[in-house]
Amino acid sequence: MTIDQETSITGTPTPDATPSSTPDADAAQALHDAVRSVPGWADRRFTTSPVFGGLQNSNWRVRFDNEEQQYFVKLPGAGTETYIDRGNAHTAGMRAAQAGISPRIVAFFPDSGIEIVEFLDGYRACTNGDMKREHITQGVLNLFRTFHTTGPLPVTKTLFDMIDEHLQQVHELGVVLPPTAPALLRETQAARAGLEASGLDLVPCHNDPMPGNFLTSPNGPMKLIDFEFAANNERAYELALVLAEFFYDEPRSMACIEEFYGAATWDVVSRVRVCAALADVKWGLWGCVNQQLNDSWDFDYFKYGTWKLARARAAMADPRWPQWLAAL
Repeated sequence: MTIDQETSITGTPTPDATPSSTPDADAAQALHDAVRSVPGWADRRFTTSPVFGGLQNSNWRVRFDNEEQQYFVKLPGAGTETYIDRGNAHTAGMRAAQAGISPRIVAFFPDSGIEIVEFLDGYRACTNGDMKREHITQGVLNLFRTFHTTGPLPVTKTLFDMIDEHLQQVHELGVVLPPTAPALLRETQAARAGLEASGLDLVPCHNDPMPGNFLTSPNGPMKLIDFEFAANNERAYELALVLAEFFYDEPRSMACIEEFYGAATWDVVSRVRVCAALADVKWGLWGCVNQQLNDSWDFDYFKYGTWKLARARAAMADPRWPQWLAAL
C-alpha cells in the first residue's frame, strides 16, 4: 500500500490494507477517538493513510469526504513520554503557528499527547540533499531566528540538562557505551564549565533540525514542524545542530555563523564549534538509550548513537579544541 492508499476508519480496514500501513487495534482506536473528539467531526466519514518517515511516532493523514483540507495526526510512540513533555511541545507548536512558521494546530489531547494539525498541501519534507541548497539553508536560519523571538517556553532544558538526562538513562537501563565514552565525557564537563561560566544565552529553541522537520513548497514559505524537543536552550546550540546535522564544511559553516549572528568573531565561532560537539554527545547518547527504549521501529539507534559519539570525539581531538574552550 502506498502513502496515498487509504484505510476506512468508519468500519473495517479495506481489503488491500497491509500490516505495515494499517494501525494496530490500539492505535486505530486512539486515532478514531481523537478524530471523533474534535468539535464538528463526530459524525463525519473519514479515511486515513500513513505518513512515513518518523522515528518515534505513528503519523497519519486524515481526509474527510467533500473537504479539500486534509489533516495530520500524530500518535506518540511507546516510551517517548520518558523524555518528551507533550504539553510543552504543544505550546511551542502553537506559538510557531501564531508566528506563521508552522501549520495550524486543530486539536491537542493532553492525556494521550495526540495532536492534530492542518496538512499542508503542496509541501514536502526536506531531504539531506535539499540542505545543500543555499536558499534552503537561508530558510532554515530564518525559521529559527523567528522562533527564537516567540517568548520563553514552559520548559527550560539546556544542552547539559539533556546530556544529564540521557546519562541517567544510561545508568538506569544499563546501556553499554563505546570505550571512548569516559574521555569524551571528561571533555564535555570542561565545555560545560566554560559555557556556564560565560552564561548561557537562553532562547526558545527547536532542538531537532533533522531535514524532515522542515517543509518546503514552490508556492509558499518554508515551515517548521515537530516541537517535541523544544525548550529554552543556548542559542548557539541551535545553530550548531544545523551545522552538524547538515554536514556543512568549514566555509559553509562560517558563512552560516556570520549570517546567524551578524559576524563570525572568534568567540562566537568557538561557542558554536563547542556546541556542535556537545550536540553530537547529546544525540549519540540518545541513540544508544533508544536502542533499549524502542524496539518497534526498523532503525539502528545504536549505530546512529555510536557514530554521533565518534564524531564528537573527533571534534574534541581537533587541535583547536583547547582554544575554543578558552574563548568561551
